[in-house]
Amino acid sequence: MTLNADLTQRCIVHSPSLDWVDSPSSGVSRRMLERDGGEVARATSIVRYAPGSAFASHTHGGGEEILVLEGTLHDEHGVYGPGTYIQNPVGSSHTPSSPEGCTLFVKLRHLDPRDNERVVVDTRRSAWRQGMVEGLKVLPLNTFGTQNTALVRWAPQTFFNPHRHWGGEEILVVEGVFSDEHGDYPAGSWLRSPHMSQHQPFSREGCLILVKTGHLV
Repeated sequence: MTLNADLTQRCIVHSPSLDWVDSPSSGVSRRMLERDGGEVARATSIVRYAPGSAFASHTHGGGEEILVLEGTLHDEHGVYGPGTYIQNPVGSSHTPSSPEGCTLFVKLRHLDPRDNERVVVDTRRSAWRQGMVEGLKVLPLNTFGTQNTALVRWAPQTFFNPHRHWGGEEILVVEGVFSDEHGDYPAGSWLRSPHMSQHQPFSREGCLILVKTGHLV
């Protein structure tokens, strides 16, 4: 399956408008944002676990990143509540489940194969840093090589400088409304901007976004 797979193209998807697609595991469904391959694929998705559902044990051939949006995710390594970020490195494996149900943002096969560190960050208990402009707070989640992943919180009426995206940029709007000169993006919007694209972002009402940069080269 090929969906929004051309990384040289700008892409915008409002995920709440997408249908849920059943996965091979009963009770687990996905809203597909990008995909290049079959069941084993480079992919970005919103994933929903019904209460009591589980996914089959699997190995992460190209790594996995997860942000828990709602509910609680379980695996043999721990329990992860809302706001938890998880990086499972290339070659790692787990058997995820959710007794209570959960919704996740999941990226597969995007990690640098040299990045072999497992990362777990409870973002609701972590210290945020001042951003580059007034009204911006940043919570770094992982950095390796050219790749950077972070949560960024925008206070209302925050405006950022025009800039280019070396290595591209990907954004999931978690809360509020994120904007730039191209449009407004409410919660659930997913944006992918290619290498060396540019924009001038802002947020009039405030927002929380997950940002990944440097992985689209």
